[in-house]
Amino acid sequence: MASTSDRLDNPRPAMTAAEILSALIRFDSVSSRSNLPIIDWIEAFLADRNVTATRIADAAGEKANLVATIGPPDVPGYILSGHTDVVPVDGQDWTVEPFGGEHVDGRVYGRGASDMKGFLACVLSRVDAMTRADLARPLHLVFSYDEEVGCVGVRSAIRALVDWDVLPAGCFVGEPTDMEVVIAHKGKRSVRAEITGKTGHSSLAPNFVNAAEYGARLTAFISDIGRELAAGGARDPLYDMPHSTAHVGVLHAGTQLNIVPERCVIDFEFRVIAADDADALVERVVAFARTELEPAMQRIDPDTGIAFQDISEIPGLETDPSDDLIALTKQLAGRNAHAKVAYGTEGGLFTRLADIPTVVIGPGKIERAHKADEFILVSELDRCCGFLDRLIAECRKPAR
Repeated sequence: MASTSDRLDNPRPAMTAAEILSALIRFDSVSSRSNLPIIDWIEAFLADRNVTATRIADAAGEKANLVATIGPPDVPGYILSGHTDVVPVDGQDWTVEPFGGEHVDGRVYGRGASDMKGFLACVLSRVDAMTRADLARPLHLVFSYDEEVGCVGVRSAIRALVDWDVLPAGCFVGEPTDMEVVIAHKGKRSVRAEITGKTGHSSLAPNFVNAAEYGARLTAFISDIGRELAAGGARDPLYDMPHSTAHVGVLHAGTQLNIVPERCVIDFEFRVIAADDADALVERVVAFARTELEPAMQRIDPDTGIAFQDISEIPGLETDPSDDLIALTKQLAGRNAHAKVAYGTEGGLFTRLADIPTVVIGPGKIERAHKADEFILVSELDRCCGFLDRLIAECRKPAR
């Protein structure tokens, strides 16, 4: 892995998207770490091309969004949005250096190659073209932090752009869709349940409150909701998973077999299509805990109970397929169809917080994301660059 000083060398001019991607991959920008080194590099890259960027930092000053505008700011233009953070590589069996950015047989390997530094690299590779194009409509770069832990960082960037004199006409979020035109994704609500029981020796188990037991009952109830949604819930056939889903991803309890567990932690989520309400589904879980589980627990010990805490909430995206942005995106991508995806993106926040029409489109495939030996094809980067070239040409035309 390259040293920090090596990675902070001034960027070279006229870099290809693949070369830029390798440079970006070499930054270990896992969400648990600061993203400032990669932001420093991108900011220097833009400055070398006479593009001024603005940082929007988090409260601790350890992470930042980066926002830049190329072209006239007083007319509606388009946002090119992507996140700089990546998921961890811990416990994965990589055969290449995960932060090496190696080029092998027409592929670029490394964490974030598809999700989603590939899109950032394509955008940066076209900055020279943007600055030379005499744009009649601006292109806004919005590069965020902490997308992988609940779309946290981009919210402050969106709140800042809401105060602009002229709002953008549309937003392209460059998650890996294989350059398919994605008009919608599911909403997500993630919650932690902490079950507090009463501990004691397992030989006297009926005298105590087994937190693991009540955690298991709560897990079964959440799973039952998931089966209910699968069997008879609302449907949207454009999704690969056409109904809303329930999922328990974490369940921790107990320290030793002969000790009644005093604490159990459950992390669960609902991912919903537009016809369903994630908040209502969470309330069903809370109501079950309050009316069925806690009374039984507190008959043994009144100090026991279940507490719920939100982990994250990502609004769904549902862009009208007749919106002008969708027609433009299909034209630029050479596509006739559109799709919906089950995974979440920052796109729903642009529509909810700023009422900006949004489409998700980017190079690479989501199936490669978050895995060992993540990669993207150079040919996929080239296709995205072609899309951006056509967008730049479109933005040379005055707004209708």
